[in-house]
Amino acid sequence: PAPVGLPGDPDPEEAVSDDSSRHGGRVRGFPHERGNWATHVYLPYIAQEEFLELLELLVSHARTYVPSLAAMEEFHLSLSQCVVLRYHWIEPFVRSLRERLASFHRFFCVADQVKVYTNQNKTRTFIGLEVSAGHFELLELVSEVDSVLEEFDLPTFYKDPSFHISLAWCVGDLSGRLEGQCLRELQDIVDGFEESAFLLRIQWEQIRCKSGNKYFSFPLR
Repeated sequence: PAPVGLPGDPDPEEAVSDDSSRHGGRVRGFPHERGNWATHVYLPYIAQEEFLELLELLVSHARTYVPSLAAMEEFHLSLSQCVVLRYHWIEPFVRSLRERLASFHRFFCVADQVKVYTNQNKTRTFIGLEVSAGHFELLELVSEVDSVLEEFDLPTFYKDPSFHISLAWCVGDLSGRLEGQCLRELQDIVDGFEESAFLLRIQWEQIRCKSGNKYFSFPLR
């Protein structure tokens, strides 16, 4: 499944229209140009029923502060920014990723800290679950992904990244409404949820790369 609502993520390569009303008010991070493929490396998270119950609790409560919040439909943890890759670079890019990621083993992390994020151009706000354990392994993965991005003269990941799984989003910079009291209340919901300790300890089993409408999987050992 494709991750949706990535910070700065353009619409799929074949969707040429820039009419933001067709995309829930989202604005492109960069203009569409034929032959340019929006590319993103990430860890996919397959939501269980209990996770969706927790999500519903969090989003319904946060909507008392920001009614326009929309729950994410699919979930992931980013290992790269969304970058532009020329079509003829996709195959060598994926090959290089596969070589660099081949030695990595499966690992656990804990994502249990509620945090508010905005994308770089402040056109969208997100509620996410930040990683509190497993940071070192994620940094090791990012280091290898960054090396591949540098090979292709593409932007590397953020310095001192806040690894997280996005839960909900809205158009515009509404972080001021969600931080403070709302954020504390959302954290209380997570801390008090019966299954949270089990649910939010996540074992990562594969890495994925999405480039335009193409998907590539890299299983962890």
